[in-house]
Amino acid sequence: MRRPLIPLLVLAVMAALSGCATRADAGGRLPVVAAFYPLQFVSERVGGDLVTVTNLTKPGAEPHDVELSPRQVARISDAKVAVYLHGFQPAVDDAIEQNAAARGFDVSSAVTLEHADEAEEESGHEHGATDPHVWLDPTRLAAIGDAVAERLALADPPHAADFRARAATLRQQLTELDGEFSAALSTCQRRELVTGHTAFHYLAERYHLTQVGITGVDPEAEPSPRRLAEVAADARAHGTTTIFFETLVSPKVAETIAREVGATTAVLDPLEGLIDPDADYFSVMRANLASLTTALGCTS
Repeated sequence: MRRPLIPLLVLAVMAALSGCATRADAGGRLPVVAAFYPLQFVSERVGGDLVTVTNLTKPGAEPHDVELSPRQVARISDAKVAVYLHGFQPAVDDAIEQNAAARGFDVSSAVTLEHADEAEEESGHEHGATDPHVWLDPTRLAAIGDAVAERLALADPPHAADFRARAATLRQQLTELDGEFSAALSTCQRRELVTGHTAFHYLAERYHLTQVGITGVDPEAEPSPRRLAEVAADARAHGTTTIFFETLVSPKVAETIAREVGATTAVLDPLEGLIDPDADYFSVMRANLASLTTALGCTS
């Protein structure tokens, strides 16, 4: 008569063990994978010492066309949460769909992706009509941080309050950064932002600038002679003094336009990946702000 109880006891033990398995690594932390740097940054800030975050894009690598090694795919399979941006990295999309579909978190569910600016139409870029670089608007990154906190809370309910508290701290820091940008960029002599590729739509929209991209969102796209002539004419008409190029991308196109119009070049970092190991999202964004205020003739 007691035999039917045995399977029930086994199931109860298995259920208890599966609940403990949410904290799977040797240090008792939640294993998380992040597709590229801004998502790594948010996951680490929100997760703190409760998570171990693996970035699927190596430092200094261009993330758009990343290819994953078998070891990275195994990391995705083992992760309790996989944070990514659907459509930005096809290889990551495929790996998560095949190995962690139920554990993947697409951050585009937390923000609205918008149409890219001019130059995108002739680039034929694989991302289609939307610009993925939402993290360059600190307020949108704050929304992503809140959403990541909820996803981590779902994976590790006992620490939900910790994740939410860290997300609130991150939101406050990003709000302060947003205030710095708003104040510094409110007094600029020029508001046209000429960039090597169209990665700064959200930054320009947030701070009332006009982005003029030489190429579309794809950093590898080659501009047509017609597009080069259009950008040069626009730069002359607005008295542009600086043509921006991005980290991880050749500056040759920006240098061509700069020579044509008698301007200088400077770096504006789209923060797709870090080169300096001592830098982080905040330091790079503040370096971007310094470059912008100089190039656009902003007064304090």
